[in-house]
Amino acid sequence: MIESHRIEYKQELTESLEKEVVAFLNAPEGGIVYLGIDKAGVVVGLEDADGVQLKVKDRLKTNILPSCMGLFDVLLEVREEKQIVKITLASGPEKPYYLKKFGLSEKGCFLRIGSASEPMTTRMIEERFAKRTRNSISRIRSPRPDLHFEQLRIYYQEKGFDLGPQFAANLELLTEEGDYNYAAYLLADQNGNSVKVAKYRATDREDLIENEEYGYCSLIKSCNQVLDRLEVENRSVTRITSKERITRRLWNAIALREAIINALIHNDYTNEAVPKIELFSDRIEITSAGSIPPGLAEEEFFSGYSSPRNKVLMRVFKDLGFVEQLGSGMPRILKSYPRESFAITPNFIRAQFPIDPLALEIEHEQRNEEKNTGKNIEQEQKDKGKSTGKNTGNRSDQIIQLITEDPSITIAAIAEAFGLGVSTVEKQIKQLKDEGRLERVGGRKEGKWILIG
Repeated sequence: MIESHRIEYKQELTESLEKEVVAFLNAPEGGIVYLGIDKAGVVVGLEDADGVQLKVKDRLKTNILPSCMGLFDVLLEVREEKQIVKITLASGPEKPYYLKKFGLSEKGCFLRIGSASEPMTTRMIEERFAKRTRNSISRIRSPRPDLHFEQLRIYYQEKGFDLGPQFAANLELLTEEGDYNYAAYLLADQNGNSVKVAKYRATDREDLIENEEYGYCSLIKSCNQVLDRLEVENRSVTRITSKERITRRLWNAIALREAIINALIHNDYTNEAVPKIELFSDRIEITSAGSIPPGLAEEEFFSGYSSPRNKVLMRVFKDLGFVEQLGSGMPRILKSYPRESFAITPNFIRAQFPIDPLALEIEHEQRNEEKNTGKNIEQEQKDKGKSTGKNTGNRSDQIIQLITEDPSITIAAIAEAFGLGVSTVEKQIKQLKDEGRLERVGGRKEGKWILIG
């Protein structure tokens, strides 16, 4: 592989690194810088790859404006038994980016042209500055000044990070005037946003059977709640034959998770729109506001070139392990679902994933068997209650018993144990909290329940 408009090789860490990074940030599709590979593409390796990695992160954070945090990954790789550093860069939403010490000048602004990083002319700088995204969630002031972030602190602590007293500035949750921005509002313990999850009985929107909202809290918590809900909806079905046991899920779990997280991170929140998830009898639809980011072609969008609409959210989600690498989400989705699964308009992006045909076939077989034997799901739940001596009248006590046996049990697991919907269990959990009988400490994965009294 040779150098190109998206690839730069450097034998070692040099003073020109920031210049190459700025050029890729200003390019329409970003790029990759490899340290430890010479211009001929020969792997030479780095003596102190770990140290180089730390220096790179610090220099990019310190020496480039606007801030490029959330727009780069710095990873160690091993090639030919030698360590190198790979710097993956997204196209920035606040062009032009420039070297801090030279400012918005021909000495500070660069653009990738072919395999070289060339200085931008004054006119090019002025044109890009005039088009800079001013109406971004980083620049919009929070509707509320009194924000609290205990939920966010807990999630970071679970990952081994201490936010510290300057976390708002470090995570870029402040406007230039020092007020909380809209990104902070979305990540705060309380806000006015929620993710909609609707469920319909058939293939159209005429018969709505469930309509739940997950939110009015930190977007991270909302994400966990939605993922929990869809983990239950994405049930497994099994067919046992004389030769084999076939188990299928309704949707590919990895692709579904990536699509949900992408919708939450890249949604256009500037008009207060929120993502919407709709479940039908034959498919799931995930709709987010905003089209492909400006400057990114549709081919580049599907190829995984990253141009985050909300870089602050991208950074936080990446810190907390929801996102592994820049641009990795779309390629993962396309392994299971074709491009045609996406409908892109000037104002929205909708992902539409059909239920696995074999899973749907097995479900239909099982429903027919239930009808033939005169049983349905409701009767099975009643029979189960009779055989165990339990009934739905003391469901709260039953939930308390499950939590006593396993304080780390998830809401999804409780719902599965009783054959109930997640939303039903959530309401009962809320009632127990309101009664002062139950508290939750920690996040979805590492948290636990605490019984009171």
